[in-house]
This record gives sequence, structure tokens and C-alpha cells, in this order.
Amino acid sequence: MIAKILIKRRFKVGYTRQIVALLNELRSRAMHQPGYISGETLAQKGFPHNMVVIGTWQSLEDWHRWRDCDERNKFEAMLGFYQERPTDYEEFLLGSPLIVDDTNAKS
Repeated sequence: MIAKILIKRRFKVGYTRQIVALLNELRSRAMHQPGYISGETLAQKGFPHNMVVIGTWQSLEDWHRWRDCDERNKFEAMLGFYQERPTDYEEFLLGSPLIVDDTNAKS
């Protein structure tokens, strides 16, 4: 099932060139990973140092392989130097059904 990954970062001011270079290189390397579909980088209006990367992968397993590999973690460590707080990750599945537990439902 297709996975959408939201990667949220808040960067320090004054390092735009270094941050953009690292993000571009990380994206370039991700593109060659099995299961990678696409990625886009968004900056918050009015707060351009708050960024979200939306990655699309064939499966959560493909994403987890890339998330956990040494190559990616080296870039994550370099980006961490320029961040105000740790990276936040959210994982979503495209079109996954809402699972309702009827055993606790009240009539």
C-alpha cells in the first residue's frame, strides 16, 4: 500500500544555503532507493524555516529501509546541526480504511 511520509523540521536562521544543499542531496539519494515514488518540500508561509517534506513510497517497508539506513542517517545528523528541534515523522497509508471497533460502540 502506498505510504505518504511527512517529515517536519524547524531550521535555525542563517544557514539556508547549507540546508538547501543537504536537502537536495538527500532527495537525490532517496530517488535511487527501491520503492521511492516522489517527494516535495514545503516551507511554511511566514515562517520559511519551518519545512515539511512529503515523501511518497510504494510501501512503509520501503520507507523504513531508507529511514533506517546508514547513508540517510548521516544526512539526518548533518541536518540536525541546523535544526532547532528534532525531526518529526508522521506516516500515512493512502486509501487505508478506517477501522472501527464495534465491540465498544454504544447504541
